[in-house]
Amino acid sequence: MNTIGTLLRLTLFGSSHGPGVGCVLDGVPSGLYITEDDIQRDLDLRRPAASIGTPRVEADRVELLAGIQDDFTTGAPIVIFIANHDTDSSKYIKFRTVPRPGHADLTALNRYGDTVDLRGGGQFSGRMTAPIVAAGAIAKTMLASIGVQVAAYTQRLGCLVDEKERYLKDIRHASRENPIRAADPELALDMINEIMAMKEEGDSVGGVIRCLAVGLPMGVGEPYFDSLEGELAKMLFSIPGVKGVEFGSGFRSAEMRGSEHNDQFIIEDGEVRTITNNAGGILGGLSNSMPIDLRVAIKPTASISREQRSVDLERMEDTTIKVDGRHDPCIVPRAVIVVEAATALVLADMCLRGDFIAREHR
Repeated sequence: MNTIGTLLRLTLFGSSHGPGVGCVLDGVPSGLYITEDDIQRDLDLRRPAASIGTPRVEADRVELLAGIQDDFTTGAPIVIFIANHDTDSSKYIKFRTVPRPGHADLTALNRYGDTVDLRGGGQFSGRMTAPIVAAGAIAKTMLASIGVQVAAYTQRLGCLVDEKERYLKDIRHASRENPIRAADPELALDMINEIMAMKEEGDSVGGVIRCLAVGLPMGVGEPYFDSLEGELAKMLFSIPGVKGVEFGSGFRSAEMRGSEHNDQFIIEDGEVRTITNNAGGILGGLSNSMPIDLRVAIKPTASISREQRSVDLERMEDTTIKVDGRHDPCIVPRAVIVVEAATALVLADMCLRGDFIAREHR
């Protein structure tokens, strides 16, 4: 299915090399003030930097077709469209017989048959994250109405890791100031050099994005099977290229003792807080009022110009393939705003479900 969410429902449509991509966001309360520029600002952060990204021109402009009038939400489904430009589908014909390693060509052909759209990756393309970002900007506005903020940054790129503890108020600004979306400007330069080295070698590199959400009230979540981390993980794994999601101390928890991992409680400014945040802001599937702290592992870009082994599906024999065309040597910087948007969409939906956000404007 191409729809996710319960009270805030996101439906994607379109494909990478079709007329365009877009979404329907249903469940947004009426009376919410949001401008086209607010949405465009986030969408611009998804564009690749000229030096480290694909040469494909993605001068994306958001079109609001319904649901927002005079900069206020009407309560009707919000329909967003983003036209595709600068598409070249000719290089994708051969992938019907010789699938690309690391892509969905083989599985999509097996699932949908010869009619499947493989141009630019079709519905499996990272292009489909553009409307997610646009919808996420609206979700962020919903969350801001109850004092919740979301921000993400590139914490790791290849072997380069930002080990410093970061806080939302710092990363929100810093990650917008460089094309890597890193919180440390000096480390960002090293990361740029790493990407350029991979590009020169005809290879690619992955990384880790860290996302924080602060201000979430205690009790957001719907256990058992709709736990907060469960709903977040489902959405985050829908982002092309995501291969791992962890909360708080994550897999490091396996190395810790209970006395070390337990987040002990204290009273701070008249409220219950925890000394540490190994749980990532979630206990029993519910938010505990500490910052939501999650990390997302992004695999190296599957499209590389090096020759690789594949198979010829017509002849059913081994062969090789070299992927020509335009591709990013690293998708991590562009995925930072996507992770923010995906997180915001889930949190807004869960806040609606728990009546933390009013379903109707009053």
